[in-house]
Amino acid sequence: MTTSPTPPRRRDAARTRQLLLDVARRRFATAGYAETTVRHIADEAGVNVALISRYFVNKEGLFEAALKAGFAELRATAGDVTPGEVPETIAHQVIGQSTGAGPSNSLLLILRSSGDERADQIRLRFLHLFAEKLAKAALLQGGDPDILRAQILLSTAIGLTLMRAAHLEPLASASAEDLIAPIREIVEVLIKKNHS
Repeated sequence: MTTSPTPPRRRDAARTRQLLLDVARRRFATAGYAETTVRHIADEAGVNVALISRYFVNKEGLFEAALKAGFAELRATAGDVTPGEVPETIAHQVIGQSTGAGPSNSLLLILRSSGDERADQIRLRFLHLFAEKLAKAALLQGGDPDILRAQILLSTAIGLTLMRAAHLEPLASASAEDLIAPIREIVEVLIKKNHS
């Protein structure tokens, strides 16, 4: 009795690209840009390393795609936030990001991605864009003083995420509800300047 050869696996380019992106986001968030290699990513994804070049050109392209995906995830989670919802949104982002809920730790990806000049440029561009979005959500006008206020608020969210990831108690075990009131106080101080 002859056995027919196993048919070759069908390739799914979109699924493979997404798998590489998911693995890269997780690796960049946990190990940082400098410590993550394309070989690590391809091995964990179970694909040939050449596919990274095919879909993303190089490590920088993959990193930029990972940041774009993280930024899009943060934006989607925030949705159309009203100024009154900013504290709750930040609290839920910090809780979700630091517990690993969701596909990746987007805030940690942004934080732990420095160490390479090109990666730093990409990261800074995304941080600036996110601060502008945050200023808009808080009904700030968008000039330098308002962008500064939004950047301070973003720094607070990133700092909370970092300290939770470092397991600093009682912050590490605080719930979103525990964080909302103090974050609301920070937000109110930062956005009340001539906006009342």
